[in-house]
Amino acid sequence: MTNYKSDFLRVLDERGFIHQTSDASGLDELCAKNSITAYVGYDATATSLHIGNLISASMLYWFQQTGHKPIALMGGGTSMVGDPSFRDEQRGLLTQEKIASNIDGIKKIFSKILKFGDGPNDAIMVNNADWLLKLNYVEFLRDVGRHFSVNRMLTFDSVRLRLEREQSLSFLEFNYMIMQGYDFVELNRRYDCVLQMGGSDQWGNIINGVDLGHRMDCGQFYALTTPLLTTSSGAKMGKTANGAVWLNEDLFSPYDFWQYFRNTEDADVEKFLKIFTRLSLDEIARIISDDINEAKKILATKATEVVHGSENAEQAAKTAKATFEQGALDLSLPTVEVSKAELNSGIGLLAAFVKAGLAASNGEARRHAKSGALKVNDKQANDERAVLDESDLLPEGVIKLSVGKKRHVLLKVV
Repeated sequence: MTNYKSDFLRVLDERGFIHQTSDASGLDELCAKNSITAYVGYDATATSLHIGNLISASMLYWFQQTGHKPIALMGGGTSMVGDPSFRDEQRGLLTQEKIASNIDGIKKIFSKILKFGDGPNDAIMVNNADWLLKLNYVEFLRDVGRHFSVNRMLTFDSVRLRLEREQSLSFLEFNYMIMQGYDFVELNRRYDCVLQMGGSDQWGNIINGVDLGHRMDCGQFYALTTPLLTTSSGAKMGKTANGAVWLNEDLFSPYDFWQYFRNTEDADVEKFLKIFTRLSLDEIARIISDDINEAKKILATKATEVVHGSENAEQAAKTAKATFEQGALDLSLPTVEVSKAELNSGIGLLAAFVKAGLAASNGEARRHAKSGALKVNDKQANDERAVLDESDLLPEGVIKLSVGKKRHVLLKVV
């Protein structure tokens, strides 16, 4: 279905967010007539969300912008079990204290994306620990567990693929989809929530919630998922040589975030502008019809603005321009501190690049050196036995380390 009547589904469709819906026509009719409530769940397995989560958070943004009420559900309870979907082994078990700390980190991004408050369409943040940690196990099995068919649960890809590879699926993990399904019921009872959204890998879990709502006489529930986002070359989006693209700046700087989008493949620029920015479709069409490199810079700046604010986005763009186009040393580049004593003793070239986060190990740094990719203060550094010391400091009191043309970090003496 593409001729949507509701603003919400029309916007999502035009911007490339929709992969699957449980009842597209029914949901469209409901959204066109009424303001409804929907949620996306986020388990607290790290102190920050990553770029993949920004897609579902953006769905909540457009949901709110088109007149509806979004819920950001923190998985304080489900995080104690861990989602087994498409994983080869069980997640490490987290303590309640660690989960609470992770949730504090995750909360930071939502204040930049959603409007919270007491208004009818203002977003709310809820923690499923509020009900999951208070459940009576026997009553839960009797009242909720009886509605789940193990035969059907075994057919879901997230479970079936694990079993086909003869990899253990613990009973603890098997309960996850029951808990997630119950979240939907509880949110419906508390907030009249009728729609759950998420990534395509959550389809089975979400559908379980839709079915549970029907079996427990909660009325009609709906499901909507986004496609798994890949680059035009087929790579899964969201990974760099140094790991995930996190949304919190203490894990992934605004400059690195900007640079990540600046390096977008040509064929993906329009798609990413629609998903990761708030620009209108007319403005995106105009940008795409012009110079592709300028379009990438706009994408980088506008995507960074969503996550880190306009000031950080503009600074990242200025830093990149000074570094790449003007050849100047910009002190706004990502910085790693080293002690004066450490530098006086000498820091091995390979160790310096590992310390700066430009290589994951000495071996990786060595491979970069052999390929001619390493630079110190913009001069090629091929001698893997070299040592950096005070003589390498620039007048600004830093040492500039580079891998290739686009990855730079400053070592700063403190």
